[in-house]
Amino acid sequence: MPAGHYENFPVATLLLPRRLRPAVLAIYRFARGADDIADEGDASPSVRLAGLATYERALDAIAAGAPPEDPPYPELAAAIRRHALPLAPFRDLLSAFRQDVTTTRYPTFAALTDYCRRSANPVGRLLLHLYEAATPANLAWSDAVCTALQLINFWQDIAIDWGKGRVYLPQDDLARFGVPEEQIAASRVDDRWRRLLAFESARARALLESGRPLTRVLPWRLALELGGVLAGGHRILDAIDAAEGDVFRHRPRLRRADWAIVALHALLPARRHLIAA
Repeated sequence: MPAGHYENFPVATLLLPRRLRPAVLAIYRFARGADDIADEGDASPSVRLAGLATYERALDAIAAGAPPEDPPYPELAAAIRRHALPLAPFRDLLSAFRQDVTTTRYPTFAALTDYCRRSANPVGRLLLHLYEAATPANLAWSDAVCTALQLINFWQDIAIDWGKGRVYLPQDDLARFGVPEEQIAASRVDDRWRRLLAFESARARALLESGRPLTRVLPWRLALELGGVLAGGHRILDAIDAAEGDVFRHRPRLRRADWAIVALHALLPARRHLIAA
């Protein structure tokens, strides 16, 4: 489905059952609209926070059964009502977007993954609720995949985030590998930087793989979609590794040939899934 933004990972493809596509698109538009308030343009922090507050009030109105008339709220309210979606994941997203406005550094990997818990994991959780597959084990696997994808986006966008005054590389990792922030500003790639990015890439890859069991328990359509997401994540990490961490001059981006490879890697596990079923 067209969503109006470039994405390295699928948003709502024809693999999704038709009955779920409106809900997925409503969730995406809510999340993307709020994220753009926190991220895009040159508005002041107070204006951004005020904009996000309107999203929070809209959730309150939806919970009260009186959603605002402006899009995407009617569509979102319909999806929440039809599929009995919890509101907590939406509120977690808004919490993360507010943090984007006020927080520009993360002291530890634990602090960064706490942000990911609210910025990325809610989307996977909502999808599992749509599929009526939100078991504790499935939620844990989904969280691993979503956190990994968020980390991958951070690593490919280091230069872009620096331009916004943000550094998502944990401060203790920078210190451990002897990389000062000035090196990001200068786009300087040396052995220390290569070791740092190799470490972060490997950590994201391991986390991504730890969620792969989810592809073996989901309905085949969602399993195929997730297989594509996993393959896309690995493809981005492959590009970072091939560039030896030089995301300044070689920012990874999936192109037509990459998507063909992603599709192939997604189809192979899905074929085994169907045979087993």
